[in-house]
Amino acid sequence: MNFLRGVMGGQSAGPQHTETETIQKLCDRVASSTLLDDRRNAVRALKSLSKKYRLEVGIQAMEHLIHVLQTDRSDSEIIAYALDTLYNIISNDEEEELEENSTRQSEDLGSQFTEIFIKQPENVTLLLSLLEEFDFHVRWPGVRLLTSLLKQLGPPVQQIILVSPMGVSRLMDLLADSREIIRNDGVLLLQALTRSNGAIQKIVAFENAFERLLDIITEEGNSDGGIVVEDCLILLQNLLKNNNSNQNFFKEGSYIQRMKPWFEVGEENSGWSAQKVTNLHLMLQLVRVLVSPTNPPGATSSCQKAMFQCGLLQQLCTILMATGIPADILTETINTVSEVIRGCQVNQDYFASVNAPSNPPRPAIVVLLMSMVNERQPFVLRCAVLYCFQCFLYKNEKGQGEIVATLLPSTIDATGNSVSAGQLLCGGLFSTDSLSNWCAAVALAHALQGNATQKEQLLRVQLATSIGNPPVSLLQQCTNILSQGSKIQTRVGLLMLLCTWLSNCPIAVTHFLHNSANVPFLTGQIAENLGEEEQLVQGLCALLLGISIYFNDNSLENYTKEKLKQLIEKRIGKENFIEKLGFISKHELYSRASQKPQPNFPSPEYMIFDHEFTKLVKELEGVITKAIYKSSEEDKKEEEVKKTLEQHDNIVTHYKNMIREQDLQLEELKQQVSTLKCQNEQLQTAVTQQASQIQQHKDQYNLLKVQLGKDNHHQGSHGDGAQVNGIQPEEISRLREEIEELKSHQALLQSQLAEKDSLIETLKSSQASGMSEQASATCPPRDPEQVAELKQELTALKSQLCSQSLEITRLQTENCELLQRAETLAKSVPVEGESEHVSTAKTTDVEGRLSALLQETKELKNEIKALSEERTAIQKQLDSSNSTIAILQTEKDKLDLEVTDSKKEQDDLLVLLADQDQKILSLKSKLKDLGHPVEEEDESGDQEDDDDEIDDGDKDQDI
Repeated sequence: MNFLRGVMGGQSAGPQHTETETIQKLCDRVASSTLLDDRRNAVRALKSLSKKYRLEVGIQAMEHLIHVLQTDRSDSEIIAYALDTLYNIISNDEEEELEENSTRQSEDLGSQFTEIFIKQPENVTLLLSLLEEFDFHVRWPGVRLLTSLLKQLGPPVQQIILVSPMGVSRLMDLLADSREIIRNDGVLLLQALTRSNGAIQKIVAFENAFERLLDIITEEGNSDGGIVVEDCLILLQNLLKNNNSNQNFFKEGSYIQRMKPWFEVGEENSGWSAQKVTNLHLMLQLVRVLVSPTNPPGATSSCQKAMFQCGLLQQLCTILMATGIPADILTETINTVSEVIRGCQVNQDYFASVNAPSNPPRPAIVVLLMSMVNERQPFVLRCAVLYCFQCFLYKNEKGQGEIVATLLPSTIDATGNSVSAGQLLCGGLFSTDSLSNWCAAVALAHALQGNATQKEQLLRVQLATSIGNPPVSLLQQCTNILSQGSKIQTRVGLLMLLCTWLSNCPIAVTHFLHNSANVPFLTGQIAENLGEEEQLVQGLCALLLGISIYFNDNSLENYTKEKLKQLIEKRIGKENFIEKLGFISKHELYSRASQKPQPNFPSPEYMIFDHEFTKLVKELEGVITKAIYKSSEEDKKEEEVKKTLEQHDNIVTHYKNMIREQDLQLEELKQQVSTLKCQNEQLQTAVTQQASQIQQHKDQYNLLKVQLGKDNHHQGSHGDGAQVNGIQPEEISRLREEIEELKSHQALLQSQLAEKDSLIETLKSSQASGMSEQASATCPPRDPEQVAELKQELTALKSQLCSQSLEITRLQTENCELLQRAETLAKSVPVEGESEHVSTAKTTDVEGRLSALLQETKELKNEIKALSEERTAIQKQLDSSNSTIAILQTEKDKLDLEVTDSKKEQDDLLVLLADQDQKILSLKSKLKDLGHPVEEEDESGDQEDDDDEIDDGDKDQDI
């Protein structure tokens, strides 16, 4: 109290004032004092009293403190004291609560004072404006006070900030503050601000919050960081959870790729701190927020693909297979991987290829299933593995086929070195642990979910029960275990498996009904009056019997639809049957399982229903009820209607295909029309351009014509004798020289043509002699080397002719140019009146020269024409010689074939003769052995004859 007196300036001696009076006097000094120092001291005193005397200070001083914030903004110290005092009044400090022993009363006080403060929205706006001050003593208390207001009454404060101009943007600036304490408290403020408010979440996200928060996490060391990383991750979850817009923005901003370094773990994973475990747990939860099954399918699928492409899924699988990972992190990692691969074929295929680092390597699925069927593993971990297996098989027909294939006889490893997924499921299905039975049954049911092919394949599975007994089918073994009366959890799991197996599979229904003991067992279970625990089993038995009726194809005479319904009516009663069927959906655990796909149970006793099975019950309960009450006539009518609908569907499908084809044709025609339109437009533009160019050329031509007319007139009246119409004498002399060169070149070409004519004559004579020799001889006399030489000569002739034709073409073009020049000269010669007597003689001389030039060009044209005719004749001769050579070549080939055939015949004759000689010698030797005389002369004569024949054969062969 002496301190209070000193603050108030009172005497030490005198009556002691109560706390209320002291606070009242301090408030009066704040309100009435004109000196800033006095008001500052009074506010500082109120701050010191505000923690212990929270109620009194809050009631008396709140209005004055708000007034100080409004009027004394120039003094940062008094503003800081006022903000701290308001924070002490509004916030609920746990230590103070314990000291006061009034926790509930303090909470009520905080909310009441908050309500008083925000009753005027201008107070919150004033607080937001104070946050723009850079002074630490003003900004930090303002952040704490606003955070406390949001914790006390979040929604109304959020609404005031939302409608305040630039309110959220001012708060986002706190993340960029260089002072860590303000930045960290700013993260806590944004946590409270974004909680359960989608509009503010979107504004914060589009104010670049993701970039800033990820930068802070990276600066703090990712998962190795402190509590600041935890706060940032909680804020990220607030922004992304159940907010599709922000999730899409997060994915499109390539922020998923920045999450990959979070999950990089070393080889030694022992000794993790509690903060690291918490951080990594929140990071895994953030990944699950992006791929949650409750999100829209399109958004989830795009995030799953992005996680695979950036390597995030691979990093998670590395953690999954690593050693030394804490149990809760491993469980959450399994759940995260489950939702990343759920319904995504690419991710499911990758997960199927992951192997555990063991010797020999085992698939990750097998290792996880070993943990699921092991009763010594934690319950939460076994649930996570089951969820992972379910997600792997969700909409994955390929994976379902691979799992079922491990149970078939053709794929089972005979050596027993490796354990397959199917063997583990069968082992869990028939173990003594009821939880393993349930998990294995549900896992196997997911391998059959919506896949009629695998349901039929599973009917082939045979189990060896004991030595000496024949194998039993898996379907029969399941019904045998049911009839033995095991635990409820085991029976529920087996019944769910059988219901899934038989639904939409008439062949499986037939196999099930073929065992005569199954139907009496089901009817007996349903008809009995058992306790509440057995009611669920009765309901599942009723569902299984109803599936056997609804999907029955009447292939068994004793168990047709009608007979089974009669059996139900006699032994159970239709109403009783429907009542027992309703026990399933009325069970308290049914609604819990139907909410989420993940099997999340507090203890094994609650593990009764599977999420996908609840969907099946909801789908079949109504149709089974209708099927039970239908008569045989209605069934027949329904079958007829089904057939009619199938026919109708076929017709509709046919027309759909036709329409689809016509649509494709229309699209093609539309594309063709569009291309033709484009081409037409291009052609029209080209025509327009060409027309404009032609017009320009016409204009230029007319202009040049006018200019030439003026020049001619000027030169005709004022020109001298040294130039005629712009034609210089030097140019005329140059033209004459070119004509002389052309004449000499023409003579050279004529000499070359004469040489070629002589060469062609020699070729003709040689070909004639070759033909006569060929006609007289039996074998072709011409050597192939000569033919090759002739071909080479012809090729050379062809090349010479080509060069000659090019030369002739060049001459023609030169002649054309000469003609054009001559014509221009002729046109340009002026024909004027009697006033031009001075240049008449020169003009006459030029005209004579031009006529001579024209005559020479005509002669050159005639010579070129003659040369072209000669070239045509030579070409014809070459063609005839080519045809002759081709005929000779074909005849030579024929003769070569005949010679080859004659050689083959001679070789065959020689072989026959040799065989005959060998036989004769053997016969002679036998005659000698028998004692008959043999003439040696005949032998020698025969030998000589044979030699003569061989010589003749050799001669023929040489010929």
